[in-house]
Amino acid sequence: MPKVSLDMPSEILADLKEHVGDHRKFVSVADAIRTACRKMLDQLDAIDTRRGRGGE
Repeated sequence: MPKVSLDMPSEILADLKEHVGDHRKFVSVADAIRTACRKMLDQLDAIDTRRGRGGE
């Protein structure tokens, strides 16, 4: 799996980390970021579908 490096404001990272760990929604920060990206892409696909774009 390719690795990606990014800069992120510390406030966002701190908020993310509140949802990461044992008995939390995500097992790691990377898992949280992957999930967020997938959700965003699904939303963008839905917007494209509503506007008659995509499907290429």
